[in-house]
Amino acid sequence: MVMHPGSLSRLKPQAVDTVFSDAELDVLERRNPDGLTSAEIIRLFKSRGVKLSEGTFRKYIQLGLLPRSKRVGKKGKHKGSKGIYPTTIVRQITAIKHRMAEGLTIEQIQRSWLRFRPRIDSIESDIGELLDEMDHEVGEPHFDTELRGRVEGELQAARVDAEALMRRLSSLEQTVSWSPAEEETSDEVGLLEEGGPSRRFY
Repeated sequence: MVMHPGSLSRLKPQAVDTVFSDAELDVLERRNPDGLTSAEIIRLFKSRGVKLSEGTFRKYIQLGLLPRSKRVGKKGKHKGSKGIYPTTIVRQITAIKHRMAEGLTIEQIQRSWLRFRPRIDSIESDIGELLDEMDHEVGEPHFDTELRGRVEGELQAARVDAEALMRRLSSLEQTVSWSPAEEETSDEVGLLEEGGPSRRFY
């Protein structure tokens, strides 16, 4: 399904001055390392008096502002699976709500750093899971003991490289992404070039 800007007129700005503090988000992420379901995420915001419907949540995902879920099997036989989102998604939704409360449009938010954050978080999660699985395999009794020490060292080095990669991607994200301040500066320059009002500093 393709989303068009005009279909998002229902997403109204909402004051979110005290949704979640950074400390609360840190605790939430530590307590839920495996992620949250969409129902749990929506309940979290509802508990703070912030409207977040299932429809709006899905729109954010379709627009690329939030990561897609991963299917995780439920415990027990024949229980099926459920969609799990990284807990950092709460931080991202909070940021979206703040941007909207500041008056930014969905199109502007898409052009901001939020455009890349879901994919960066997804890459970080995938690399972490991959290295954890490899660590587990190396620790199994059947693994060649003569290779174990060398491979464990390579895995540790890979983790260091992965952390460096994520730091670089986060830095690039800030450099490449559009900022509201850039547009304000551009507007001011345009007014000056057109002979419009200018500010004087005495």
